[in-house]
Amino acid sequence: MKKLMYFLVFFLPGVAMAAGGNVPLDKAPIDLTDKASLQRGAKLFMNYCLGCHSQKYQRYSRTFEDLGIPEDLGEKYLQFTGEKVTDYITNTMPETGAANWFGNPPPDLTLVARVRGPDWIYTYLRTFYVDESRPFGVNNKVFPDVGMPHVLQPLQGTPRETNEEMLVDGEMVERYVGIKSDGDGALSPGEYDQAVGDLVNFLEYSGEPSRLESEQIGKWVLVFIAVLFVFVFLLKKEYWREVH
Repeated sequence: MKKLMYFLVFFLPGVAMAAGGNVPLDKAPIDLTDKASLQRGAKLFMNYCLGCHSQKYQRYSRTFEDLGIPEDLGEKYLQFTGEKVTDYITNTMPETGAANWFGNPPPDLTLVARVRGPDWIYTYLRTFYVDESRPFGVNNKVFPDVGMPHVLQPLQGTPRETNEEMLVDGEMVERYVGIKSDGDGALSPGEYDQAVGDLVNFLEYSGEPSRLESEQIGKWVLVFIAVLFVFVFLLKKEYWREVH
């Protein structure tokens, strides 16, 4: 047991840092009560992510209902593979072909926010940059040697690493200061950050669709326990009154 505890304390954090590229994560603007944001995120996912990634544990009908999307509009604008509204959200990419094209089949994203965390996804989608040595011409600060293309590049524009000269110990040196777009995308930097936030918000919802309902029920359960405690305490005093 002691060996296991040492392993968990000292080894796993190192693995987590390696998997994350050792990059500070930005805070994702998560708000599951913002249905407009969730709707925009669903639109981005269906148009830019679903070609490769699926959500095979989530149904179209549940998504439309929770996000306040009329079923007819959802079928018209968010379903592209001829599936029924009651079907799970899947794609038609062959798994064998995907493994050949990307090295591994693109993972299902139903639970990615619960596995990686929304901050990781938010930072990941905002830290692609041009790297001609990579198969798709891009790399990623959070996930070095990433095996997927930058599918949101038409929105962001061409992202490049930016260096600036600064004085360090009396000498002028170039230091990395971030990633900036060339400005050839459909969105401004602020608009792109908002779009990524909407997409991450949708993925956070997909990981636990009943979260808001569960939290609401949890509040009432705590109220019930608090009221019950009062009666149990009074009953205890009644039982022990003569003893004391």
